[in-house]
Amino acid sequence: MPTIHINAPEGAFAETVLFPGDPLRAQFIAENYLSDFKLVNTIRNMNGYTGTYKGKKVSVMGSGMGIPSCMLYAKELITEYGVKNIIRIGTAGGLKGTKLKDLVVVLSASTDSNVNRARLLGFDFAPAADFQLARKAVDAAKQKNLNVLTGSCFSSDFFYHPVPTLIDQMEKLNILCIEMESAGLFGVAAEYGAKALSILTISDHIRSGEMMNSEERQKGLREMVEVALESVIA
Repeated sequence: MPTIHINAPEGAFAETVLFPGDPLRAQFIAENYLSDFKLVNTIRNMNGYTGTYKGKKVSVMGSGMGIPSCMLYAKELITEYGVKNIIRIGTAGGLKGTKLKDLVVVLSASTDSNVNRARLLGFDFAPAADFQLARKAVDAAKQKNLNVLTGSCFSSDFFYHPVPTLIDQMEKLNILCIEMESAGLFGVAAEYGAKALSILTISDHIRSGEMMNSEERQKGLREMVEVALESVIA
């Protein structure tokens, strides 16, 4: 039922929701990939859409930036709208072992946030992606001949992190990239009985300073979206 953050009617969302951070990216996906789509949420311009992709009902909605925003929307989608699968699609800063344009299928997410420790009464809780969703995404990426990596990301509360030596330690522990939402999403899914995955495009590299240009970002976005959608219908 409608909440104070989502004004969609009951049954408005598909069982699977693609979850970009930017609501304009959600609009782009709906307009370019979904058939017979409808706008189902408009509160705070965090637009959500439901349509079909190759005959499969799929929804897409923005999550906002950062763990708190992502968790808020994910929780309500799961508990109030019966969403079973949430697939984050976004960009990340690459670390050692990655290069620009790589696709990362995230299996686990470390974080400097306290949210998952709070979930386990002060102890470390290590939420993970759903294996079946991850396997389908990897298969879909390989079918498109994309360079796909699997492993850990770091979900930070800081876009500009105050501890520069943290990068060295993350690379020592084979963390592939840095972003701002996955740990929160995985924790919510675990707590409320849903499945979650993050698929990330390396849009800039922390060490080299390289960045994708606007054309490369658009191409990378399309490839990432197509991998997510193909994994939904697999």
